[in-house]
Amino acid sequence: MRIRKKKWAMPYLEDHPEYAILNPDQYRGKWATRFSQSAPIHVEIGSGKGQFIIGMAQKHPELNFIGIDLQDAVLAMAVQKAVAAQLPNVQLVLTDGGDVDDFFTKGEVDKLYLNFSDPWPKKRHTKRRLTSPRFLASYQQVLPDHAELEFKTDNRGLFEYSLVSLNNFGMQFETVNLDLHHSDPAIVQENVETEYEQKFKEKGPIYKLVARFGA
Repeated sequence: MRIRKKKWAMPYLEDHPEYAILNPDQYRGKWATRFSQSAPIHVEIGSGKGQFIIGMAQKHPELNFIGIDLQDAVLAMAVQKAVAAQLPNVQLVLTDGGDVDDFFTKGEVDKLYLNFSDPWPKKRHTKRRLTSPRFLASYQQVLPDHAELEFKTDNRGLFEYSLVSLNNFGMQFETVNLDLHHSDPAIVQENVETEYEQKFKEKGPIYKLVARFGA
């Protein structure tokens, strides 16, 4: 989802280099230097206004988190949240998260999250889906062996496509949930919602899967 450009967004990002990264290629192989603690790094591709990635950083101070988004307006809102919370374990990156191997090295990322990605419903746009083989290959290049990919969507078509795509790529499913918010209460309690999820969870099921690369 694209939102209207905000003139204040880019100046705000430039004013907060402690959280906002505008040149991710310069940190390839050196992302640990952006954090005060040595800890596994979890990355969300398409972090939007940051509710999920900020929530995860607050809930798991023992981990480091990176949120990636292409739109400066929404990333600036995420940075605002990080500034307000003064979180030491989160960084926010302005870039296209599709080719993550351009700015992460093998094993530098311990887990990836895809939350409510654009479904690209037309068949001719299949290759643009973030769970298509091209993107899965990119993710595999930055994750250690057997690392997890966690995916949530409210789009049944995209979810079904993703199940087939990940299976054909040789990934092993840890969990497949067809109605996240009406499942085991412990799972619901552990779930950190995105803005989109919070708004649309009452309008239909939220689908979630967790899968590992490799056998």
